[in-house]
Amino acid sequence: MSPLLITLIVLLVVAIIIALWVVGIYNSLVTLRNRFKNAFAQIDVQLKRRYDLIPNLVETAKAYLKHESETLEAVIKARNIAAAAAEAAAANPANGQAVQNLMGAEAGLTGALSKLMMVSEAYPDLKANQNMSELSEELTSTENKVAFARQSFNDSVMVYNTKRETFPTVIFAGMFGFQNAELFQIEDPTERNAPQVKFS
Repeated sequence: MSPLLITLIVLLVVAIIIALWVVGIYNSLVTLRNRFKNAFAQIDVQLKRRYDLIPNLVETAKAYLKHESETLEAVIKARNIAAAAAEAAAANPANGQAVQNLMGAEAGLTGALSKLMMVSEAYPDLKANQNMSELSEELTSTENKVAFARQSFNDSVMVYNTKRETFPTVIFAGMFGFQNAELFQIEDPTERNAPQVKFS
């Protein structure tokens, strides 16, 4: 065998090893991105459940809160904004702006729901209503599921971002179009609590 042929074989083997290594990096980024997208899908399921409960809650409260139509309308408006933001974020959870818009919309909805719950405290008949009590319990349960799903999503995003930002993956991540993913967290500490929806 000639030295030229040996050199070509060695270069070919090195090129194949490098190609397989780059393919491995790409595949690991795809896997991690799909994991955080799946984790967001779990948030989306719980948010949709929450959005479906809210109109029932408002309808139940409407009969008792006739003089609080502004509060009820604010809840429905906030729910619609949050639902639209959730739909946009669900279309592409890797879009940081869409996730940030969802966080803002969710904070607004949480505030509107909290106000509704505070107002409803002044109406003993509403507090005693069985349907309102059941809806409130379901909403509280859903809020807990959203928090759990959000934690899972954030964990997946953290693993993805860490992999994306470490050497040597960082060299190829930008070339392959893997953008930094946004955590789903509520910035205002007063908004970190789920709305108080218990009637006792």
